[in-house]
Amino acid sequence: MLALSQLTSRTATRHVACGHLLAKPLVRCAGRRRAFTSDVIQRASDGFLDLALAIPFPEYIPPYSGTIILLTIASRVVFTVPFSIWARKRQLRTEEVVLPQLKAERPAILQQVHEEMRRDGFRGTREEAMKEHAKRAQPLIKARQKELAKQHGTSVLPTMLIPPITQLPLFVGFSMMLGRASAPPTVLDSESFLTLTSLSHGDPTGTLPVVLGIITFANVDASRWFMTAEARAREQQAAEYTAKRRAAGETVVEPRKIFQTALRVASVGRILIALLVPGSIQLYWVTSAAFGLLQTWALDWWDLRRRRARSTAQAAAEASGEMPSVVRTGKAPNKR
Repeated sequence: MLALSQLTSRTATRHVACGHLLAKPLVRCAGRRRAFTSDVIQRASDGFLDLALAIPFPEYIPPYSGTIILLTIASRVVFTVPFSIWARKRQLRTEEVVLPQLKAERPAILQQVHEEMRRDGFRGTREEAMKEHAKRAQPLIKARQKELAKQHGTSVLPTMLIPPITQLPLFVGFSMMLGRASAPPTVLDSESFLTLTSLSHGDPTGTLPVVLGIITFANVDASRWFMTAEARAREQQAAEYTAKRRAAGETVVEPRKIFQTALRVASVGRILIALLVPGSIQLYWVTSAAFGLLQTWALDWWDLRRRRARSTAQAAAEASGEMPSVVRTGKAPNKR
């Protein structure tokens, strides 16, 4: 028993020693990663301070605040606008190609389900037959819509998620850099801007955090401000159809509404978080949110003009006795 106890004790000691040997490289690697990240952030912070002094701003523009605004706009134009345009083009392909094709194929799918029910010898009241028909047809229509979306490269989730995901590294990195630049002792302590008495401290009036929340909330519903009558009618039809499906006992998940609700909740959360960060970060967040709102307005305005031109071209084609076609360029076809 004594020998067995000594053997067990030696084995346990060996395992503990091996554990320490394995843990040391892991701790060392984690420490190196933290040191590397800290060094990168420090270099970016120093570069930002040097750049602010090198840019010849007018006397009425504070150099550090002006540099924050300038870098925010430049980074959004270079890194986020292309992905937003990409997502908007995918959305337009959905509305102009996928949905019309699905609408054209819908009667054939419904007829196919009707024939299947007749072959199966379904018996029941008219209401039961309608519920059974909708229950069988809906999966087929949804599957066909996914096939068309995949075929034309218009899947919903990538279109919704890729633009905000691509903004996240830039947003986090810039915020960390400004946080390091605002750590005392810092030259940002001597510069004031708007309601900020110092860029190294938060807004004492809370104005910028509230403005940030308002802009974020407005950005969620900004796309509805430029909706055409046709788009509103289509949205109303979709809402009525969804209500009918839920009344029939179906579980309907609407990713777009879930995403918008999450953004509305986040707009309130951003106010609370913004109250805790330095003024330099508050200024960056407000500038970025304002740029995003203007970007949404610009894309929606371009989309509205495009839709109106397309509707005018189709009306002109119908008036001249020609078959209307999908006008992808938004311009009326040339007449010879």
